[in-house]
Amino acid sequence: MAWALKLPLTDEVIESGLVQDFDASLSGIGQELGAGAYSMSDVLALPIFKQEESNLPPDSENKILPFQYVLCAATSPAIKLHDETLTYLNQGQSYEIRMLDNRKLGELPEITGKMVKSIIRVVFHDRRLQYTEHQQLEGWRWNRPGDRILDLDIPMSVGMVDPRANPTQLNTVEFLWDPSKRTSVFIQVHCISTEFTMRKHGGEKGVPFRIQIDTFKENDGEEYTEHQHSASCQVKVFKPKGADRKQKTDREKMEKRAPQEKEKYQPSYETTILTECSPWPEVTYVNNSPSPGFNSTHNSFPVAEGNGSPGHQPEPVVQVADIESCLTDTILSSHLLTRDSESVHQNLLPAATPQDAQQWLHRNRFSPFCRLFTNFSGADLLKLTREDVIQICGPADGIRLFNALKGRVVRPRLTVYVCQESQQAREQQQKHENGDTASSTFFVYHAIYLEDLTAVELTEKIAQLFNISPRQISQIFKQGPTGIHVLVSDEMIQNFQDEVCFVLDTMKAETNDGYHIILK
Repeated sequence: MAWALKLPLTDEVIESGLVQDFDASLSGIGQELGAGAYSMSDVLALPIFKQEESNLPPDSENKILPFQYVLCAATSPAIKLHDETLTYLNQGQSYEIRMLDNRKLGELPEITGKMVKSIIRVVFHDRRLQYTEHQQLEGWRWNRPGDRILDLDIPMSVGMVDPRANPTQLNTVEFLWDPSKRTSVFIQVHCISTEFTMRKHGGEKGVPFRIQIDTFKENDGEEYTEHQHSASCQVKVFKPKGADRKQKTDREKMEKRAPQEKEKYQPSYETTILTECSPWPEVTYVNNSPSPGFNSTHNSFPVAEGNGSPGHQPEPVVQVADIESCLTDTILSSHLLTRDSESVHQNLLPAATPQDAQQWLHRNRFSPFCRLFTNFSGADLLKLTREDVIQICGPADGIRLFNALKGRVVRPRLTVYVCQESQQAREQQQKHENGDTASSTFFVYHAIYLEDLTAVELTEKIAQLFNISPRQISQIFKQGPTGIHVLVSDEMIQNFQDEVCFVLDTMKAETNDGYHIILK
């Protein structure tokens, strides 16, 4: 064989050949990995980085955000670098969110000196729960009827105008604010993270939420629908004091880690800055119709002027000749007013449609339960038993709703029947004393219901019945034995028999322009 005839190779020749081949193989490494072959732009163009960038709004690199929102709560120290921050909150505790104007001079002049509208909502962080948000919130409403997921602490807030909370959106509040003025909003989150887990583990295993703020400016139709900015942050909500314990536990765990390990984690910041995000899908269909406001004196809802307002006009003084005709002529008007007020609080009828039932629930202060009874007609609601209503609405509101459905009213402490004495009544009385019983007169009495059993309350009820001012009634007397006039006091009213009847007579006061009422 030919190859067997070759001379054997020495070890030195073999080693030198291997060295040459190895040097030749290394000669191109520098060229292949040079700057011309790979660049940072090529690396960022990889799909993994494109997926991260797709979550941000377009042109976010050069865009200057008009607003900034800062949640005054510390971030967790147990979050790795490049991960989103996580903030722990206590259930029901008030947390400040500072609404900051981040515009440069001359930027967005169309909102300078004008209000903007911000909507704060608590939503799910997990995509799986976002798809079933409606069912999750309905389940929470069923377990905690009458409660809200998100509330505003209005007394502590500053610069907030016209706060509103829709009773059908438990996780959303909205308000107006002026970017040129200091604005701080205090929020309270009433749900905890473990309420939405399949198995109840505790605060650490609870689902994370997102606090998102969407801000709008006015359009040409003076409606706040033009989106300006959106930002959000990730939070977990614990039972009271639970967030403080969790923050302490995370801090102690980080202190036990090696210095090299600590460098992989973010430091804990005293405040949480909400980062820009896409607007919440529902904000495109923002409902600008008036929604129920909070029961607070800090809102801007119209308030009727009281007697102490500068523009209050003095009440007209009724002359002596007109007092009797005034009392007589206002009987019909007072009857109409009573009928109107009764129509507002009328009982729910079995023939009421679901729309009528919804209006009845609103009128009787059961708005938080309107969505639960969306498809209920009047007959459906009236068929509910006391146990059914309590199970649906809870003990307090359930008993109140059941009593309202059954038309039960609180019995007054004292009922007094009064009738105005007229000239015709005097003539009939004179004929009766003279023994003439051929003619009879039909007298109309009015019921007065007293709760406090005081002379002031009786004065106000009599004035309200005959549509006059309480100031025009100086004193109320009761005709006693031998025709004497006894001053009516609180103690006397407390000793009145229930459903006692009186005939009212009037007498002009000597010291002022008022009148005395005499109960006969």
